[in-house]
Amino acid sequence: MDRLKLLDQYNSAADIWDEMYDKQQIRDHYSKVFTSLEQFDVSALQQKDRLAGELFMNQGITFTVYSDDAGIERIFPFDIIPRIITGKEWEHIELGIKQRLKALNMFLKDIYNDQQILKDKVVPASLVASCPHYTRDVFGIKVPHDIYVHISGIDLIRGEDGLFYVLEDNLRTPSGVSYMLENREVTKRIFPELLAANHVRRVSNYPLLLHEILLQMAPTQLSNPTVVLLTPGIYNSAYYEHTFLARQMGITLVEGRDLVVDHHKVYMKTTDGLEQVHVIYRRIDDEFLDPLLFRPDSALGVPGLMNAYRKGNVAIINAMGNGVADDKAVYAYVPAMIKYYLNEEPILPNVPTYELHDASVRKYVFDNIEKMVIKQTNQSGGYGMIMGNKVSAEDWEKAKVAIEADPRSFIAQPIIKLSTVPCFIDGTFQARHVDLRPYALCGPQGVQIVPGGLTRVALRKDSLIVNSSQGGGSKDTWVID
Repeated sequence: MDRLKLLDQYNSAADIWDEMYDKQQIRDHYSKVFTSLEQFDVSALQQKDRLAGELFMNQGITFTVYSDDAGIERIFPFDIIPRIITGKEWEHIELGIKQRLKALNMFLKDIYNDQQILKDKVVPASLVASCPHYTRDVFGIKVPHDIYVHISGIDLIRGEDGLFYVLEDNLRTPSGVSYMLENREVTKRIFPELLAANHVRRVSNYPLLLHEILLQMAPTQLSNPTVVLLTPGIYNSAYYEHTFLARQMGITLVEGRDLVVDHHKVYMKTTDGLEQVHVIYRRIDDEFLDPLLFRPDSALGVPGLMNAYRKGNVAIINAMGNGVADDKAVYAYVPAMIKYYLNEEPILPNVPTYELHDASVRKYVFDNIEKMVIKQTNQSGGYGMIMGNKVSAEDWEKAKVAIEADPRSFIAQPIIKLSTVPCFIDGTFQARHVDLRPYALCGPQGVQIVPGGLTRVALRKDSLIVNSSQGGGSKDTWVID
């Protein structure tokens, strides 16, 4: 496969930022990789593609689509061509995420204590009060080191102008980091020489960094605190990730039935009796954590956990009540939070966002719906989205009724054509839209971000929806100098 043929078959749209192409020539940071790929013919690349699929199958790297009647679990789709980011671009991303998380942590501390930002009317009090994830029960609780967001996945997109924008903040139980790590391991197997030749920064130390932070969050200074990962169980869509991370960190994977609260302390049931637990890395939503306080029908949580948390006898990672800070309507105010708390301009801009409680704003959005995407403020996974350029007239009429009835639960954003990258599909190189989810860890020493993250790919042609639940896949993400 010569270079000319390789480039001839790759079609990137003129009005979209392509991460490999710049005015019909390969960008410098991709050129070395494609020089190496020239050495493979189509059949060799197809063989590597099959090998990658077999490796994922053998590892049991799966996810669950709850609405899919065909089966519970699927193998996570993986594209063999890496997405490449330069060291300079990564430095900008890293600074922007650190700034953003610093402000979001300060916001969470503020609204669960003094609420000064609400008193100063920088963020509307009604917006916070109406958020279903604002948890009044955690008001006044002192969390270790004033850190609420320990683990975050900040979703970034690259627009037509080549700039990175924050699409949303995932501050509760962000998933996908196991796919980032496994993607790298698979790439090492299929392209070992490419990784070495390009001096790709490593991501493999993520479990070590996470484990260190979990230990540091213990409410009392212990030389060897007990840390557990609390999972909803085998039917959860991210159960593979829960088992993967617990194994990588050498901590115990538990379900709610494995824990018990006694005298405001949490204990784990073991064959040797009860063992006190000091840190819980939870992968369960707030409302299921304590059936005595939240949902009484929850069989996933631990009765009395909230009392132990309030007494300071156990740390919960991420903190309870974080959902108010990643509400899609509150997201619109993060730039204002950065200016308010840090007196700085945002390094990474937001996507322009329209709140729909104002009738004039609703009218503008409705009149320009073909350029808009409508999102429900507390949905995730690509569910509840309306792409204005594709919605049918009948569905749009139904949506308008729902929005008029409850405008607080919806926002609108202009449709941004996500950047494209090369993917190896059906024996050819094709452009597909991507986003990026870097994973940031906040501890007493500050924010640490492994260089890369999870690149999610909209594998369907012309689709802008990258979520795995909506037909998306992923690829290895390289940060190179």
